[in-house]
Amino acid sequence: MSDYDIRPAREDEIAAVGYLISYSFDELAADSYLVPRPEDRLRVMADFFTLLTEHAYKYGRVEVIDRPGGGLAATAVWFDYTQEAPDPADYEARLAELAGPYLDRFQALDELFAKHHPHDEHWHLAFLAVHPQEQDHGLGSSLMTRTHDELDRDGTPAYLEATNANNVRLYRRHGYAEMDPYEMPLPDGTPFFRMWREPA
Repeated sequence: MSDYDIRPAREDEIAAVGYLISYSFDELAADSYLVPRPEDRLRVMADFFTLLTEHAYKYGRVEVIDRPGGGLAATAVWFDYTQEAPDPADYEARLAELAGPYLDRFQALDELFAKHHPHDEHWHLAFLAVHPQEQDHGLGSSLMTRTHDELDRDGTPAYLEATNANNVRLYRRHGYAEMDPYEMPLPDGTPFFRMWREPA
């Protein structure tokens, strides 16, 4: 595995992490469903990802890799489901404010994820994002391996929702397997793919 310098995100970087996720995910079909207007998508999704990353910063783990010239190259955002945690503070009000006319679509996403989220203790890889100019260099794999090594030592499984076939192939290489049910479709048919990793 590569020698990328992985570090915890600082609290004052949370908005930058949210923007990186939004920028990296901008071409995903799920993001197009959530925010159909391209001119709104980057901003709305960055605010949404920032909201969730704030919560992961308190009740999970947010790790980053820096770009050599400045800024963030990659991030992994995890939630710890081995212990109790509150819902994000003022989540519904904040979601309504950031989502605006797209609120019903975000609510559909939340309902879908809540319905299918596993109940066994685990860590949830909510977001793995690599800047488009930094992809195909192993940054995402490095971020996963860092946490997987700890989960393996602790005997803790991991869970995620993959967004496309390329991501599914990546996650399979890191020990994730299809769950039943496997596909979780949004109202327009855009699927997420449920995957589970037993500790090595």
